[in-house]
Amino acid sequence: MESSTPRAVRTGRSLSRAAARKESQKDYITGICLLLVVVFLWTASNFITQDLFDDGFDAPFWITYLNTSSFALYLIPIIVKYLVKQAKQSKDEVNRGRPREGYEPVASNPHAADVSETVAAELLEDHIRDADAEALTPLTVVETAQLAGWFCLLWFIANWTLAVGLRYTTVASATILSSMSGFFTLAIGRLFRVETLTLVKIFAVCTSFGGVVLVSLSDSSEAQGTPPSSGNPVNVAFGRAPIVGDSLALLSAFVYAMYVTFLKVRVREESRVDMQLFFGFVGLFNIVACLPIGLFLHVIHMERFTIPSSKRAVVGILVNMGITLSSDYIYVLAMLKTTPLVVTVGLSLTMPLAVVGDFILHKPVKLQVIIGAAVVLLSFVIVGVENMKEDKEPDLISGRPLDQSGASDVRLEEEVGLEASHTDS
Repeated sequence: MESSTPRAVRTGRSLSRAAARKESQKDYITGICLLLVVVFLWTASNFITQDLFDDGFDAPFWITYLNTSSFALYLIPIIVKYLVKQAKQSKDEVNRGRPREGYEPVASNPHAADVSETVAAELLEDHIRDADAEALTPLTVVETAQLAGWFCLLWFIANWTLAVGLRYTTVASATILSSMSGFFTLAIGRLFRVETLTLVKIFAVCTSFGGVVLVSLSDSSEAQGTPPSSGNPVNVAFGRAPIVGDSLALLSAFVYAMYVTFLKVRVREESRVDMQLFFGFVGLFNIVACLPIGLFLHVIHMERFTIPSSKRAVVGILVNMGITLSSDYIYVLAMLKTTPLVVTVGLSLTMPLAVVGDFILHKPVKLQVIIGAAVVLLSFVIVGVENMKEDKEPDLISGRPLDQSGASDVRLEEEVGLEASHTDS
């Protein structure tokens, strides 16, 4: 009779893990669908940005600044909701005729109280049984603001270094080196135990990189980059310096891998963070922190701020802001529901989708580009299938599935302690 207790516990935990695994697979599929939406939106944004440049509004910093600043709009409904709640509470206190601190709950049925205590006890027991419960507590407002601050910093560095790098090297070279983010994401993700290192993933990352190389080199003869202006001291010092541009593109890839993995490690599940509050803080910090940088670039004539000269440019900027407002929100949700590597490789799907866009716009497309785009698509399918069986594939370093090491060692120790106490009894 006594020996059935550990077995029952293990059976319950097995069922719980099976249910959690099923829910995780459901979230994973949802994340893939969200990622495909992001790819579509970002491809549309790329075409709009290119159209803005063709229309004469060649200001990548200010376009990026305006797009990211749009995140601050998420704070408006939060602030309004808070003010309405405060006003309602003040009105209720006046109607009750006593201060809020003196509030006492209305006496309730004792039987109902017993039922509530029983339910609370059951919930507490479930909470204790969950080994990750403490780690998955929701982030506070202060913690969300801190996370947004770090994200805004890393995000700005990743995007700005790539934009500046394009002034000193070719578009093809910058694109190839920035696609190294797949290797960095896999390595950093394994270091922080959010990615399982397998031969299939290494092959998929290499395949994706190869596809990017094919697409980029097909346009290398045309993508010589914009000659840097000689009107500012930075360009006078470096001029056309491929080593500088290539280094900045590589740094961009590394920082991208850092911030996407940082989010996954810090948040883990979307239920832990208020996404609207998070992106609202990102937009607010961007407005405050990046404005001085933009003014400095304007003063040294590296990138001057100009008012859009046409209605078409204004509409393009507003549409781009709307796309950024929604797509980056969906992108983070997709990453939290899948893995950093999946979204990193998945974002390369903008290349095959761009090929489709060129077909629709009746633009010529080289065979090498089509092959490269197909290779990128194949690599994404490989990574997606591999992550679907994440709990079954052994890690190359530890030799066992990642969920059976690291954080789950806590659960294994609990089980050992439970069995030991039963043996003593």
